[in-house]
Amino acid sequence: MDKKILLVDDELDFLEIMKHRIEYWGYEAITASNGEDAIRAFKDKGPDAIILDYVMPDINGIDLLKKIRGINKKIPVIMFTAKPEFEAIRNSEKLNISAFIPKLSPLVDTQASLKKVLYMVFKKKGD
Repeated sequence: MDKKILLVDDELDFLEIMKHRIEYWGYEAITASNGEDAIRAFKDKGPDAIILDYVMPDINGIDLLKKIRGINKKIPVIMFTAKPEFEAIRNSEKLNISAFIPKLSPLVDTQASLKKVLYMVFKKKGD
């Protein structure tokens, strides 16, 4: 596994399922269930990309993304949300996200979308 992905989500069941899926695809998955742990893992583990939940109880995804961008402006970030809203998408796009993917949707295959975005993110980086 050569690419590390930091996966941040407060829903522990979803976090565990996605961790296994990401590892199945050949990436190393680092997990965090809150903003504080996410910043610590980001600084300590040096991930190559981040998958970030938009709604979390301790800090929302936009505020966490602003903190991450204060440390690294270029790391690819994929936003996940159970409740996609126009304002959320607009706010996250201002912070240079790679994609905004609904967690659960009858119209979108979340895992296929995520796999495709990860492929494109790492291909774009020349990896």
